Order: sequence, then C-alpha cells, then structure tokens
Amino acid sequence: MSAQTPYDFIGGEPAIRSLVDRFYFYMDILPEAQGIRAMHQPNLASAKDKLFKFFSGWLGGPNLYIEEFGHPMLRARHFPFKIGESERDQWMLCMNKALDEIPMDPRLHANLQAALQHLATHMINQDASDSLDVSQ
Repeated sequence: MSAQTPYDFIGGEPAIRSLVDRFYFYMDILPEAQGIRAMHQPNLASAKDKLFKFFSGWLGGPNLYIEEFGHPMLRARHFPFKIGESERDQWMLCMNKALDEIPMDPRLHANLQAALQHLATHMINQDASDSLDVSQ
C-alpha cells in the first residue's frame, strides 16, 4: 500500500478542480485582483486547465502537467509577466479564499497555504525598487 499524498488528503481530482474553479472565480470578481486578472486571457479555460494539471502533480497525484507540457519551469513560464509583491498578494488573496472553501484537515490547510505562499513569492520577478527612479 502506498503512502497517502496531499492529493489524496485534499480529496483528489474533484477537490482540486473545485479549488481551481473557486480560485479563478475570485480572480474574476474581486476588485482587489484586477491586476492579475488583466494578465490572463478573457477566457480562463486554458489557465484553469493548466493550474489543475499542475496542482495534480504538485500535490502528489497524476503528473498531468508534466505529461502534457514537460517540466513546469514556473518562473521561466511566468517571466513575460511583471510579477511583484502586489501581484503575489493578489494571487494569494484569491487562493486563500478558494482554500477556505475546500473542506480539509486544518494542518493540511496551513501546510498548503504556506507552500503556496512560498511558491507565489518565488514567482516575483520585479523588485519593489524597479518602479522607483532612484538615480536622481
């Protein structure tokens, strides 16, 4: 018998689909998330599909993303987008609201939240000082 993974503990495919759907629901409706929503195409179907496939493997389930697209290389794939602390915080706002709606053990919730915060911080590719002209 194999060890259970976060994928199993969260509820497998149905729970991950729900998490992704709720995440993009919040991105669509929250005025505080307008910045990151504008980075996405009007139709979120492709983004939902990719995030679902990524989360599946990341949480220890089927490696759907890798099978279809290869190694995630998340930072490289997101490099065309200017991601700073504000964008990270907008992403986490939507993700935290979505996580709060998925029934799970509080320890798993806390661990996922911390891991996703770390992942979102890793995506930052703009220094806060990039928007400031300090040369004058």
